[in-house]
Amino acid sequence: MNGKERILTALAVRQPDRVPLYIHGINEAPIIGIGRHLTDGLPEPRQFHEMTDAEKMKLVDTLFLIHEAFGVDGITTFEIGHERELDDRHVIDDWGIIYRRSPHGLPVAKVHPLTDTASLDGYTAPEPDRAHLLLLDLARARFKDKAALFWLMRGTFVRSWRLIGMENYMLKLYQDPQLIEQVAEMVTQYNLKQLDMLADAGLDVLVVEDDIANTNALLISPAHFRRFVNPYNRRLVERAHALGLKVVRHSDGNLWAILDTIIATGYDGLNPLEPQAGMDLKKVKETCGGQICLLGNIDCMHLLPEGTPAQVDAAVRQAMDSAAAGGG
Repeated sequence: MNGKERILTALAVRQPDRVPLYIHGINEAPIIGIGRHLTDGLPEPRQFHEMTDAEKMKLVDTLFLIHEAFGVDGITTFEIGHERELDDRHVIDDWGIIYRRSPHGLPVAKVHPLTDTASLDGYTAPEPDRAHLLLLDLARARFKDKAALFWLMRGTFVRSWRLIGMENYMLKLYQDPQLIEQVAEMVTQYNLKQLDMLADAGLDVLVVEDDIANTNALLISPAHFRRFVNPYNRRLVERAHALGLKVVRHSDGNLWAILDTIIATGYDGLNPLEPQAGMDLKKVKETCGGQICLLGNIDCMHLLPEGTPAQVDAAVRQAMDSAAAGGG
């Protein structure tokens, strides 16, 4: 099997020739650190926006090279070019959300354009831009049909709270549920349009990236999740399946309270099964292993950055012992 075949087999909850290897996300510093063992001419570690165009292309090429060198079976892609710089600390995206850059990772949403129903009047959602699929196009050209092509799409909850503001979103669940539903419908329409573009571009696996929990519990109640979030994301799952794609549900945190809903929604896979959040892989496998493919459960908070190679080996072997049998 090649990488694409291996991943699609696992996502069908069947057993491939070996457990697939997949990187959900990796940022600049480890790409450069690993890449220096494989190629020359890499810049010093810094954020993508601080690099020249030549350095950015070198970084992307190195990311692809890492996948090839280590036999990674799928490649993650996402939007590029959907943000423009306001000043050296802030960017604004197509939705009008202003983010503050962070030296530690992703920019943080700080200014939210839809604070109430009045602000929704006259607001026009953006249209998906085909040019933002550049990374997917580059990956398809590089890997052809040898590796599965993944796309990270922000789901209903994340897109909505970024537009409304997290605290305000939680208040509006009670004070103005109609606003929550209107915004959810708006972002879902955008996602469905982009999904059609992605299918035309050769996508294999949609990842509905919609963090809904912390290490202890959901960020909103299970009832609110089932009313204001899941029905909209379910439409993405149904449309993706109609287009011949597989769909993975991504959320960090403790998902036990809604695991039955996730299964019933029809997702093909679930990640990252955060070990610090009580998502014990053996228990998850016993609960729903025959119904959904399980991705992850390797500790990226402490083990991967601080552990020894032997400790990482042991964790990976334990994960395979816990969940590999029977596929998925």
